[in-house]
Amino acid sequence: MKLFFVFPQLFAIFAFATCGGYSGGLRLSVDCANKSESDLSIDIAFAYPFRLHQVNFDAPTCEGKRREKLSLIGDFSSSAEFFVTIAVFAFLYSLAATVVYIFFQNKYRENNRGPLIDFIVTVVFSFLWLVGSSAWAKGLSDVKVATDPSEVLLLMSACKQQSNKCLSLRSPVMSSLNTSVVFGFLNFILWAGNIWFVFKETGWHSSGMRHPPDIMDKQSSSFNQGGYNQDSYGPTGGYNQPAGFGQVDEFGQQQSYSQSGPTSFANQI
Repeated sequence: MKLFFVFPQLFAIFAFATCGGYSGGLRLSVDCANKSESDLSIDIAFAYPFRLHQVNFDAPTCEGKRREKLSLIGDFSSSAEFFVTIAVFAFLYSLAATVVYIFFQNKYRENNRGPLIDFIVTVVFSFLWLVGSSAWAKGLSDVKVATDPSEVLLLMSACKQQSNKCLSLRSPVMSSLNTSVVFGFLNFILWAGNIWFVFKETGWHSSGMRHPPDIMDKQSSSFNQGGYNQDSYGPTGGYNQPAGFGQVDEFGQQQSYSQSGPTSFANQI
């Protein structure tokens, strides 16, 4: 039974749900030498599609009541959105392919068009899953670096002074994003493995299976038509004559001959 029934749809849902539905954050603490200038709870929230350069937050400078406005570094939306887009379209196509394969089997096999389109699309999605998962894995690695609390603390001018104490109270949880990468590569394995099953539905596989018998038929026919036919010869390698025929000699008597025995004369002088 074809693998397009359940698993590609479920794996695609898990892939874009764990990535596209992510939201996380971190919490920092800046304890200034002058306690009245401290901020012990700085919350920084971010989410899909991870345009971190648009995530702004305020931090104390530990120089009076003045605060500075900062933002995270990096824009990783391209790889994340590309990954989610592949997952959504893979889900829609696998759902449509399942409906066609179950309820419109005759239309699917008509003129071999359905299996051929299915084969090409499966190859394309296998390639896209590989590229998209690899790109998102690299993008996720950069997101982890950009949202690392120790890296974010370096952006604050107050944390560059040894008299102030800067701490990380909470780090972002990336488990769901890690899961999305795993499901991305699982989708690639699933779609790539399904190429063989889709290929068997095409006419290419059927023509390849019929090719050897066609060659044997051609060789047999060419042998029967080449040069001579054995049936035209007798069992001893000569040629067949009529069972008997008569000849008239110079005296008007008829002589009868037979191939199967010695010469016999009908009349003797």
